[in-house]
Amino acid sequence: MATREEWKAGARPRTFPAALAPVFVGTAIAEFEGSFRPLIALLALIVALALQVGVNYANDYSDGIRGTDDDRVGPVRLVGQGLAEPNQVKQAAIIAFAVSAVAGLGMTLLSQMWLLIPIGIAAIAAAWFYTGGAKPYGYAGYGELFVFVFFGLVAVAGTSASQTGQVTVLALLGGVACGALSTAILVANNLRDIPTDELSGKRTLAVRLGDAKTRELYRACIVVGFFMPLAMNFSESGPESAFIGLFAILSARRPLQAVRNGATGPDLIPVLGDTARLLLLFAGMISVAIWLSPNGM
Repeated sequence: MATREEWKAGARPRTFPAALAPVFVGTAIAEFEGSFRPLIALLALIVALALQVGVNYANDYSDGIRGTDDDRVGPVRLVGQGLAEPNQVKQAAIIAFAVSAVAGLGMTLLSQMWLLIPIGIAAIAAAWFYTGGAKPYGYAGYGELFVFVFFGLVAVAGTSASQTGQVTVLALLGGVACGALSTAILVANNLRDIPTDELSGKRTLAVRLGDAKTRELYRACIVVGFFMPLAMNFSESGPESAFIGLFAILSARRPLQAVRNGATGPDLIPVLGDTARLLLLFAGMISVAIWLSPNGM
């Protein structure tokens, strides 16, 4: 039976910045637009974190029963390493999704934005079928698209709109930034797993692109993410100090260098943590910059 520490490791806390970052940015945008609502922001944070934990446990369960994780480099795999029964991990995923759904319902009731309900259902379904079901789309190379849409555009715009009542250009730009940097985390993960994914028949985007082009994709995600503060700065009625987020790129040097120098296997594990910290630092800096900018209303 898995220990408490193994369950925590199985939740993959290194991926939590992908959940935290868009909520920070979306809430800062809501404040900038004069509509900060603390309780809705808190519920959005619970939704994002619970969804992240849910997708990680669901991934562990689905990959484990398929045998994809039998020979894998990286974090703890509860099912693949025989640390927990598959049904236990499946139940953990369902509980996390349920927490996300309840918090999302609270957001809906407070904001009166009923569109959040089908969006939330779509997010949970996308999280499960990433590696679950008969034809998981993560095995077909669409995982990065899921991350970009749901941990970028939807998370930032949803957090902001649930407080302001509208989706703005600023929220979409913030969504692209968070989505691109969150996608970079998955790209680094899948770059590391190319050899084992090829053997198991998992046709991730990294497997389809190959090693060299996947490294180019990682760099492109970083570039796109850091271009967005400039776009915000020059957008109509945008925050004047959004460019401050650009300074976070100083922490991108180490992961970019590792990817450029051809790091493989275990040597790519630090790149995941570094990229997650880069995302969190970027989100923190740009959120503070947006929050402290003169009100855009």
